[in-house]
Amino acid sequence: MFVLAGIAFLLVYGVLVFYIGWSGWRWMKPVVAARFRLFYVIALIFLALSFILGRLFSSISLLGIIGSYWLGIFSLLLLLLPLVHLSMWLLRLTRLPRHGVQKWAGSITLVVLLSLLAYGSFNAYSPVVREYDIQIDKPVEGMPGMKIVMAADMHFGLLSGPAHAKRMVKEINALEPDLVLYPGDLIDDNLDAYVNSGIGEIIKDIEATYGVYASLGNHDKLEGPTQKLIDVLEQSNMSVLYDEVIKVEDKLTLIGRKDRTEKDRAELADLIKKADMEIPVILLEHQPYDLDIAAQNKVDLMVSGHTHRGQIAPAHLITGAIFENDWGYLRKGSMHSVVTSGYGFWGPPLRIGSRSEIVLLNVKFK
Repeated sequence: MFVLAGIAFLLVYGVLVFYIGWSGWRWMKPVVAARFRLFYVIALIFLALSFILGRLFSSISLLGIIGSYWLGIFSLLLLLLPLVHLSMWLLRLTRLPRHGVQKWAGSITLVVLLSLLAYGSFNAYSPVVREYDIQIDKPVEGMPGMKIVMAADMHFGLLSGPAHAKRMVKEINALEPDLVLYPGDLIDDNLDAYVNSGIGEIIKDIEATYGVYASLGNHDKLEGPTQKLIDVLEQSNMSVLYDEVIKVEDKLTLIGRKDRTEKDRAELADLIKKADMEIPVILLEHQPYDLDIAAQNKVDLMVSGHTHRGQIAPAHLITGAIFENDWGYLRKGSMHSVVTSGYGFWGPPLRIGSRSEIVLLNVKFK
C-alpha cells in the first residue's frame, strides 16, 4: 500500500512539474536561445529532484535548502499559472497579438513570483508579537496576573537557523515574561542540524521568572529514543513535559502532552487526575484538536501551534476547515484556546497570508 501511494505521488508530482516546465518553455521558446533552453530543462529536473533527494539524503544540507526553496516556488507557480493561462485564453478574444500577450504574460508571472518570494521571506523572518488578554476565574495567592509568552513551530534547523533563534531570544526577553511555553515542533525532524548550528546555546539565554516549559510536536523526531531529544532540549534551560503534569511553585498546573501522532500517549482525563484543579490549569497541546474534551476536563488555558495558519495562502482555508480554532483566540465555555501561527516555518522559508509570531498572554486571575 505504501509503495502504491509513493508511485501515485511521484506520478502526480511529475505531471505538475511538467505543467510548470511546459509553461516556462512556451514563454522562453520565442525569446531565448536554444542552449539556454536546454539549461532550463536541466535546472528544472535538478530542482524537482532536489525536493525528493533532500529528504532521502538529509545529511547533504545544500540539497535540503535547495529543495525547500523549490517547494515554495513550486507551490506559488501552481497558484499563479492557472490564472495566467485563463487570462491568456480570455485575451485571445481580443485583437491583441498572440505572441505579444504570451511574452508579457511570462514576464509578469516572473515579476509576481519574485515579488511573492520576497514578501513571503519577509513575513517568515520578521516576527511580530500578538497579544491577548485572558481572564481565568481562579485565584492565585499573591499574584493578580501573569505574563505568559508562547512560541511554537520554530522548526529550528537549516533555514530557521541561528539568526532566527537570536531574534526570538531578543523578542521574548524584551517582553519580560513570567513564564515561557513552547507547545511543540522546536526542531525540524533533524536533531543534528539543531545541535550543529548552536541554536541550543542561543535559546538558553531566554529568561522567565517561573521558567521555560515545552511539549513535543509531530516534527520533534529523530532516529533513536525520544529521551535523547528531550535531554538535548533540556540543556537549553527548558523543561520538556512528555505526558507529564507539574505544579509551578503552587501557582499553576502545567500539563504537557505527547503529540497525537504518538500511539501510546495518555488520555487527557488520566493526566487531569494528577492535576491540582484548585489553581489555573494550562495545557500544552501541539495540535489544536478536541477543544471540547479539554473544556470538559476543566482545562483553563490550552496553548497550541501546528497549523502555521496555512503558511502559504490559500492553505489557511484548509486549516480553518480542519480545526475549530486554527489561529488566534477562541473561548469554549470557561476554557481559553490560543493557537499561534508559529515562529518558524516548514519547508520553504515563506509566509503568505500568515506571519512569523510570538504570542504574549496577559493572564488575569480571579
